Amino acid sequence: MACRITELVLDCRDPERLAAFWCEVLGFAVLDRLEGSVRIGPPEGGFGGLQPTLVFNQSREPRQVKLRLHIDVNPTDREQGEELVRLLAAGATRADIGQTGHEPWIVLADPEGNEFCLLHHRLEPA
Repeated sequence: MACRITELVLDCRDPERLAAFWCEVLGFAVLDRLEGSVRIGPPEGGFGGLQPTLVFNQSREPRQVKLRLHIDVNPTDREQGEELVRLLAAGATRADIGQTGHEPWIVLADPEGNEFCLLHHRLEPA
């Protein structure tokens, strides 16, 4: 028997803002809100589905160091360049973490500065 990843939890200053951003990026919906916390996930799957849900917990403490875990995303219905335009319009910013410029991925940051990568490969929707 093995485990499955069901949730990824991220502490942040503004859970509503990050939830809205990641809903736009992933095509997710808000599943529930608890005091200082917002959970998002696939609208048809919800918690325990094929994709993990994301939980944004409010924290007043500023991030001290680079996160040890980051999210990678792949476009499903367009090419990488077109998806980059969409993500930047949604509130992502380009991030420089020392990449050479020859990587097939693009490093971005969400509205609170959490780095994530837009990969080159196009995947089928889940």
